[in-house]
Amino acid sequence: MAVNQAGADKEIRSQLVSTLESGHNHMALAEATKAFPASAINSRLPRVPYSFWHLVEHIRLSQKDMLDYMTSTSYEEPPFPQGYWPGKSTRATSAQWRQSLEQFHTDLAAVIELVRDPTRDLFVTVPNSAGKHTFFRCCLVIADH
Repeated sequence: MAVNQAGADKEIRSQLVSTLESGHNHMALAEATKAFPASAINSRLPRVPYSFWHLVEHIRLSQKDMLDYMTSTSYEEPPFPQGYWPGKSTRATSAQWRQSLEQFHTDLAAVIELVRDPTRDLFVTVPNSAGKHTFFRCCLVIADH
């Protein structure tokens, strides 16, 4: 059976965008934070070392790193864990919470734009990866967060 490459490429892009936007088996960040009470952003669950804001900020920082990895010609990997997690004792203000969410959505839109670009081959390796990672793999890492 012959595979329609153009149709397959379009379907892969569509499914990847859908996964990035809605999470499918995961709750989308927009839905999880929609009516989240500002009074709880610095709260921690028992036996969880991070607050809700720490988790949101980690997702944002990880996504931003992956976006830079895929698009910047001068990419430098952030130090771990500082480049991926806020300090454990750091408390966010309501403005920082909103800023984290806004920047997450801005960066997600940039990732989705990259995926929707039919001239970008999702299966070639990212120039910064020394032949290790494809754009497709990077998008899956973002979706998994």
